[in-house]
Amino acid sequence: MDFTSLLPQFGGSLWNIVFFIVALSIIVAIHEYGHYIVGKKSGIYPEVFSLGFGPVLWSRVDRDGTKWQIAAIPFGGYVKFKGDANPSGGRDDAVYAQASEEELRSTMDGAPLWARTATVAAGPLFNFALSIVIFTAVIMYRGVTADPLTVGDLRALPGQQELMQGDQILEIAGTAPPAFDDAVAYEGFMKALPLQARLDYTVLREGREQVVSGPYVYPPIATQIAPRSAASDAGFRPGDVITEIDGQPIFAFDQLKEQVESSEGRTLALTIWRDGQLLSLDLTPRRTDEPQPEGGFKTFYRIGIIGGILFEPATETPGFGLAISAGGNQVWAIMKGSVSGLWHMATGAISTCNLSGPIGIAETSGDMASQGTANFIWFVAVLSTAVGLLNLFPVPVLDGGHLVFYAYEAVSGRKPSDAALRILMTIGLVVVLSLMVFGLTNDLFC
Repeated sequence: MDFTSLLPQFGGSLWNIVFFIVALSIIVAIHEYGHYIVGKKSGIYPEVFSLGFGPVLWSRVDRDGTKWQIAAIPFGGYVKFKGDANPSGGRDDAVYAQASEEELRSTMDGAPLWARTATVAAGPLFNFALSIVIFTAVIMYRGVTADPLTVGDLRALPGQQELMQGDQILEIAGTAPPAFDDAVAYEGFMKALPLQARLDYTVLREGREQVVSGPYVYPPIATQIAPRSAASDAGFRPGDVITEIDGQPIFAFDQLKEQVESSEGRTLALTIWRDGQLLSLDLTPRRTDEPQPEGGFKTFYRIGIIGGILFEPATETPGFGLAISAGGNQVWAIMKGSVSGLWHMATGAISTCNLSGPIGIAETSGDMASQGTANFIWFVAVLSTAVGLLNLFPVPVLDGGHLVFYAYEAVSGRKPSDAALRILMTIGLVVVLSLMVFGLTNDLFC
């Protein structure tokens, strides 16, 4: 049994906060460690490494004199380098006035441009590296679909099931399925199947071909529930099978999808099959802006149910090269989708309600944890990518803003003036706080 799937049942919002703090602490620790280790290796002396802000709960000083501490407010962290005026940076003029040339080299402001640039850039880069490592590990742990398509664990479905674990699927309704990872061919194959409740499956079982009967290959089953979705709020669970919509029987996921998309937000009365019993749930689809492969976004009505075929395909462990490539592609896809989403919100093409704040992220943390450890770890990787990307935005007080200052210094040959830096940092702080308030407002009112 997966321990994390039990926890949100005890405490609701409390466990959302707990899992949010766990996820954020991991991400912040990796981000700040990137600054710390690269700065140290570059000759910049780290005085304090803090996980959290405010009153210090625990601390120790290592043999190099760096103070490691955990503070009471767990929503962030920092590395204070020698010569920094405060945790957010800035220049401590008293330190620089008394420092020798050798001592200046060990300060952030006195270090060479390359060392400062590498130290600042390391935080977001470590976030991306963490994401790639997690995605790669999860992909290798879960495996990729075996070829040829083979029945793994059978999903619990109402009605008779003649397929057996280990069956190799040779044909479905007289047509051989394409490679499972060929999304375009597989989609075409699915659309060509006859839309009927029972299909014939030609399988290879213990070395012999035989034809067995089974449910429609893509039944209306919830293999996963999207966090903070209509289905999640209505109490749907993974494994639920929708058998009726407004009193009309269905047997295919496309039938569910068609009814939801055509609902225009009208409440649907669903009958679901759960552990052998029939239950009734009312569900109101929500408008959702989704990225399109060709770019841009399109609005749909969704309930937040993720489907799947009638069995878990058997898997095989992929090669490390394939897994790490898939992990890198996942990070790139998140970054690309995030930038596109922000741009479309800024231009008014999609609703600004797509931007979540701390409450929304905390709820998502709890929802993902309730669906299993692997899902929660995957979410940590997604959030780590988002944090790394956000820190690269060219806003003063963020890492990206500092990198812009360094780029100016590289081109002009001089640093921005202290007065200009103070003004820009104040503006940047206002921008960041405004975004946080905006996200929080979305959480409360969207």
